[in-house]
Amino acid sequence: MSSNYPRHIIAVSALVENQNSEILLLRTHWRSDTWEMPGGVVEEGEPLDEAVCREFFEETGVTIRPIGITGVYFNATKHVLSVVFKADYVRGDIKIQPEEILEAKYIKLNESNIDEYITRPQQKSRTLDAMNATHFMPYETWELAPSYNLIGRLSN
Repeated sequence: MSSNYPRHIIAVSALVENQNSEILLLRTHWRSDTWEMPGGVVEEGEPLDEAVCREFFEETGVTIRPIGITGVYFNATKHVLSVVFKADYVRGDIKIQPEEILEAKYIKLNESNIDEYITRPQQKSRTLDAMNATHFMPYETWELAPSYNLIGRLSN
């Protein structure tokens, strides 16, 4: 492999609502000025839908089921490709890891109050896109050896 081989980071996050249409958001130690959707970095070889479930659970203690992708975003400075999912709550109560997460809670978020919570423009646009999504992009996970094997598919 050449040293010029492209290297990018892939991150995932998810928008999850409770029965009161409140969105689960959190604040981290390194971005304490803003609330954001739970998520994190995809491990090498990890399917994106599994990564978002793992990261969401690690950060909040809540188990989710992804239902679709609401957007894909690229940070050209840090070379991070971010994939945002909409997901259903499955089970669990909020339990944070205090060394990483300052606070996590369900917030009644809408376009009129979003600036009170989400202060970073890139987080605001992806959150609004996820909140307003009515259709999702298809997502498939494949194994290609020894033959083509569809492992999973999310679609509308």
